[in-house]
Amino acid sequence: MRANPNRRGVLKTTATLAAAAAGSTLGQHVRAAAAALSGTGKLAAIDAALRSTTAAGDLPGIVAMAANDGGVFYEGAFGSRRLGGGPDMTRDTVFSVASMVKPITSVAALRLVEQNKLSLETPVPDIDPAIGSPQVLSGFDPAGGPRLRPAKRPITLHHLLTHTAGFAYRLWDAEALHYFEAVEKLPAVRRKALPRTPLMFDPGERWQYGTNIDWVGRLVEAASGEPLDVHFRRNIFEPLGMKDTAFVVSKEQRTRIASVHRRRPDGSLLPDPVERENTREPAPRSFSGGGGIHSTAGDYLTFIRALLNGGSLGGARLLRPDTVALMGRNQIGAIDAGVMKTTAPALSNDVDFFPGISLKWGFGHMINMQPVPDGRRAGSLTWAGLCNTYYWIDPTTRVAAVFMTQVLPFADRRALRAYRAFERGIYAAVKAG
Repeated sequence: MRANPNRRGVLKTTATLAAAAAGSTLGQHVRAAAAALSGTGKLAAIDAALRSTTAAGDLPGIVAMAANDGGVFYEGAFGSRRLGGGPDMTRDTVFSVASMVKPITSVAALRLVEQNKLSLETPVPDIDPAIGSPQVLSGFDPAGGPRLRPAKRPITLHHLLTHTAGFAYRLWDAEALHYFEAVEKLPAVRRKALPRTPLMFDPGERWQYGTNIDWVGRLVEAASGEPLDVHFRRNIFEPLGMKDTAFVVSKEQRTRIASVHRRRPDGSLLPDPVERENTREPAPRSFSGGGGIHSTAGDYLTFIRALLNGGSLGGARLLRPDTVALMGRNQIGAIDAGVMKTTAPALSNDVDFFPGISLKWGFGHMINMQPVPDGRRAGSLTWAGLCNTYYWIDPTTRVAAVFMTQVLPFADRRALRAYRAFERGIYAAVKAG
């Protein structure tokens, strides 16, 4: 495992910075970070836990990283990018992070709110009838056809950013799946007259994870006048130095990409077939604000460190501190969030990351309202990608962390067990410091 020498270098660098910055406010933060890193035995325990997970074949490979105000204080790479002879996992391994693009899209939209090009609370621009004149599914007629009615109120950006607009994913909503299957049975003429993605409820009335942020991406493009990939690159990725985050993987990045593995009924893992260069489909011309992006653990950690730091990092500012604070605040009131029931177990298990803990949603993140035992504090922010990539931001403890592997289904129990071991280890190290 190649991460230990890197971590020793981080420890040494952080200690040097702490000494150099003595007496300044920044120096106090850096010295606190250096003190937290003194729990090297605790960090070694993380290594042991994650190494044993990959050695046992529970996961093909893992890259995990954590940072605080002083910088990166843990990084580990274990296992291989592909079971059965693939190269070792490394810090620069490229992962499909899927829905972890959603916070990036949310940041892009909130930047435009700061510039008065979008509004949080007024009806969204009428870029498509699906959000300009939304229809709500009210049931099915005796023949099985869907019944629709106009929504009681317009959709706002606030609704979209908090997954309270009414849009759903078929993967986690049985009624949305029923609608899709019913529409597919209708004659083509009637099928074309129906919305592809109706609302499952009126805007603002409950929470349901869905295609909301896909629509936010469309709004970002309309308000900025730029394709989404260009807008992200110019305003987020390049300023932060995120060179390995993109919708389209380059030829060089493809040499570092991790294969997706599928969990079989007996618990073993089967790698997906290797994608050959000469059989790939042409690169897409449009991109989704809700999924489809690739990144590395280091790149994504850079992004969430900027949010931990109030919207800026290394001289690049993404958002004002007050806007970042809004992202981390409960924006759905008394509505509950975060629990999802699968309709396709091969792609996702049922999702309830924190049983017994109240979950809310801010602008781009899920929020745990009570502390997690031996882990993140109340008010921490998190979300994930379909292939079991995860992040969290803990504004109280001042920790940001990422955990990446490539396994389906989502919320894989063995992946979550390793993720929790990583989290417990990080907080044990911080506490020891």
